[in-house]
Amino acid sequence: MLPIDLTGKNAFVAGVADDRGYGWAIVKALAQAGASVRVGTWPPMCKIFTRSLDLGKLDMTLAGGGELNIEKIYPIDASFDVPEDVPEDVAQDKRYRGISGYTIQEVAEEVQKDLGGASLDVLVHSLANGPEVRNPLIETSRTGYLAAVGSSAYSLVSMVQRFGPFMGGEGAVISLSYLAAEKVIPGYGGGMSSAKAALESDTRTLAYEAGRRWGLRINTLSAGPLASRAASAIGSIDRMVDYYEANSALSGVNSALDVGNAAAFLCSPLGAGISGETLHVDKGYNVMGMTAEDQLGKE
Repeated sequence: MLPIDLTGKNAFVAGVADDRGYGWAIVKALAQAGASVRVGTWPPMCKIFTRSLDLGKLDMTLAGGGELNIEKIYPIDASFDVPEDVPEDVAQDKRYRGISGYTIQEVAEEVQKDLGGASLDVLVHSLANGPEVRNPLIETSRTGYLAAVGSSAYSLVSMVQRFGPFMGGEGAVISLSYLAAEKVIPGYGGGMSSAKAALESDTRTLAYEAGRRWGLRINTLSAGPLASRAASAIGSIDRMVDYYEANSALSGVNSALDVGNAAAFLCSPLGAGISGETLHVDKGYNVMGMTAEDQLGKE
């Protein structure tokens, strides 16, 4: 038996807001493997998420038995690196009022302090935001484009900069990408396709730079579409899921659990030789060159 064992490892998963998305599935997979998990959530969702957790409204059941335990919840906004970056209108926004310490630098410092000298072993970037995602690229403003790239791609660079120095010598970093980084996906606009392309390119460069500097392995998972609450912003997400289900190589669509398990594998010693990769978890949809026709399948 060759188990995935993350016992004694410390993980931080940024980008968890409910129990329906890929971030939550990764949290549960890491915990099931034995890791101690902390999570970061978008400040306007932090109180709602924490309250849902306290009221028992989230699915805490682990696939292997037992229940999920989250060590701590941190508010984190991937748009801001340091406190000075936060505009006054955001700081005074009623959704942010009463919340502090949510820039990437502040969260990194808080996590390091809470670990009490122990290293962070797993860092997961499940962060993406495109304010104009429903706009075709050709109709996307400069502001919307840069916001998508900043929140969805540069934030990975920022997190590696700030968390890398206190990660273990065999630490692992995972981010979440999408096929739009490689191919045209109509309806996935607002600069998000560009952001995912940047994320995958940065994964390769960071794998070298952070690998040589801190011994980190950095990979990204290109997951198929999931009808999560966050993905509902795309608008056509249900059509995307149906299309993948009909046309993937395995004639189906991946689950959140598939992605969580893949992340746990890449973060474990079993993935020790893998870095700089974009791993597709999409039931083989990415290899298809045409739609799957029944008559071809019968042949």
